[in-house]
Amino acid sequence: RIMNTFSVMPSPKVSDTVVDPYNATLSVHQLFEITDETYCIDNEALYDISFRTLKLTTPSYGDLNHLGSVTMSGGTTWLRFPGLLNADVRELAVYMVPFPRLHFIMPGFAPLTSRGSQQFRALTVPELTQQLIDAKNKKAACDPRHGR
Repeated sequence: RIMNTFSVMPSPKVSDTVVDPYNATLSVHQLFEITDETYCIDNEALYDISFRTLKLTTPSYGDLNHLGSVTMSGGTTWLRFPGLLNADVRELAVYMVPFPRLHFIMPGFAPLTSRGSQQFRALTVPELTQQLIDAKNKKAACDPRHGR
């Protein structure tokens, strides 16, 4: 049986709850041991995307939840709808996880739109790919080009 999780990591930019860092620290061990794939969504990255990219002056939890839910629904589309390029969860784990303990995945999403936005802009494949791999569109607050 394969277990996937979407785990939201706390940030002092978003919440000042004292127990957030403790909950995150104590749960990471379980994520290492129990899950096969963990998609890391960081509240700090969601806040930065809302503030810098979507130009929201004071992002609300609703805005952050929208970005997280779009990532989750987009990341599981292949499970919910039939198609030629679909794979099963085990196959995805084989291709995405090189070593069992390296199963933490940084999702990215493109194109980014704010909640309630009806904007539509046609993008070319190179533009969409560039947005997808850009560190500003990653849902974890780190830049893989710098190794952190």
